[in-house]
Amino acid sequence: MIDKELLNVLACPQDRSPLTVADQSLIEKLNRAIADEDITIVNLGGKRVEEPLAGGLVRQDKTLLYPVVDDIPVLLADEAIPLEQIDG
Repeated sequence: MIDKELLNVLACPQDRSPLTVADQSLIEKLNRAIADEDITIVNLGGKRVEEPLAGGLVRQDKTLLYPVVDDIPVLLADEAIPLEQIDG
């Protein structure tokens, strides 16, 4: 999905911590929550996430996921999805 050399230079735009590729189980869990009409998943910008994700990059502290759209990481702080929304 993302070239290893590119991944080595990418960092969270908020705290500059390293990012790792989200495992498929996390993407599936997040996509189930996005599809669930009883749950509203929002990004840091306050916008509801409506489209399923093909992939993502997770911040080192595992609190935020940056979506990957058409194999391009979207590293805008407002687009990050707080993972606390799917914990539990």
